[in-house]
Amino acid sequence: MRIRLALLVILILSVASIVPSVAADSHAERFALVIGNAKYPDAEAPLKEPINDARDVADELKRDGFSVEVGENLTGDGMRRAFDHLYGRIKPGSVVLLFFSGFGVQSARQSYMIPVDAQIWTEPDVRRDGFSLETVLGEINNRGAGVKIALIDASRRNPFERRFRSFSAGLAPVIAPNGTLVMYSAALSSVISDNGSDHSLFVQELLKEIRVPDLMAEETLNRTRVGVTRASRSEQVPWISSSLAEDFAFIPGSGAPPQPPGPQAMNPPQPAPEPAPTPHHEPSPTPHHEPPPPPPSAKQAEPPTPPVVEKPPLPPVVEKKDEPLEKKDGPSLADDPIIKELTDRIAKNPDDANAYYRRGQVYASKGAYSLAINDFSDSLRLNPRDVEAFNNRCWARTVIGDLPAALKDCNEALRLRPNFVDALDSRGLVNLKGGMAKNAIADFDAALKINPRLTSSLYGRGLAKQRNGSMSEGELDISNAKAMDPNIVKEFASYGVN
Repeated sequence: MRIRLALLVILILSVASIVPSVAADSHAERFALVIGNAKYPDAEAPLKEPINDARDVADELKRDGFSVEVGENLTGDGMRRAFDHLYGRIKPGSVVLLFFSGFGVQSARQSYMIPVDAQIWTEPDVRRDGFSLETVLGEINNRGAGVKIALIDASRRNPFERRFRSFSAGLAPVIAPNGTLVMYSAALSSVISDNGSDHSLFVQELLKEIRVPDLMAEETLNRTRVGVTRASRSEQVPWISSSLAEDFAFIPGSGAPPQPPGPQAMNPPQPAPEPAPTPHHEPSPTPHHEPPPPPPSAKQAEPPTPPVVEKPPLPPVVEKKDEPLEKKDGPSLADDPIIKELTDRIAKNPDDANAYYRRGQVYASKGAYSLAINDFSDSLRLNPRDVEAFNNRCWARTVIGDLPAALKDCNEALRLRPNFVDALDSRGLVNLKGGMAKNAIADFDAALKINPRLTSSLYGRGLAKQRNGSMSEGELDISNAKAMDPNIVKEFASYGVN
């Protein structure tokens, strides 16, 4: 079940890095990039906290002598321009601070900051569309920054988590250059719940401590961690990593805070030709070249793919439940900036298989399943061995009820890539909807052996066990899945499974 409507959950990254001594600090130029990403199309609703938190942090940093650039709801291109503009401003010995609030994803033991227009359906997509914290800090260091501070508020459960194998919750430890102070708003590999307010607990406590004069940065963040831990009754414990060689204070106590090097205060919102929500401020573009993605971390040995059990023919039920949605929302889909961009790409090059595939993903995420199936079919016409497209078409066909065709797609995906966990998960859903409980249990079992945290397989197995007569075992699986993701019941209901 690889494509699924994303549920609101957020990973909050908070990283702070600091360098020169207090004496040297008062003369060092200070630069900050503050990003608040809230409007992710894959989430059920915009996040409440990131924009308000970003503005409050930016205002405080300006009072502390930082020259601040602010970006709100930045797309991938917007974040790339913001980082490039920051890199271009850095001078040897300067203090550079990054604040990011939004979704973060851990992949291959690195933490990635996610732009609002990211299309994440497989783990490689994270490295393609996300921005590695380690890469950003390394580039800041290469430009000569003395103190490097990263405050990452992105440890929320994100809407992409069940879409790829080896998912790990929360953020990964960062390997940062010397002279760096990093803080996450929660412990490694852990997530926190949205507190329902307009500001995060982490930022509230952080701003309290930053405003204390003559307090060294490490102590500022340590006191923030204590404050968050106490206020949350130990449910949220921020993580800190420091390699600072010299002291640094946000507000030196000997006098007024240093003044910014120039009139670089936040500019008013400017229009930007981007497909996602307009950013509050976007720096000017500069060429950007990211290093190739790191090799994936070692995975546990995968069990052999369970044999495909002979299945009686499933009834050719084709419930085009999404057709009214497509007709009702047709104009809005056509006006969607990402869909428009991909449609333009296809018009220019009708053989662009990747454009068909990505547009199919977007359609599926918006519930336009028939349109998604058409695009996945075009992608497969151009690339007949695309296992991801086979699996996605299997899932979309399952949702609308075209079970015989869905089963063929999932079997083909598993023939091309044995032990493909997403296809096992999808085929489990096919069998569950088709009343083949034993086959569904076998598929979900195989998927869970590969990825024990695959909530959809755990919940699906629970339903299948109950339908097969194992009520108590099924209830245990269902309870565990709901504890991992309270929205899983609603998700399956959207597939027509209750």
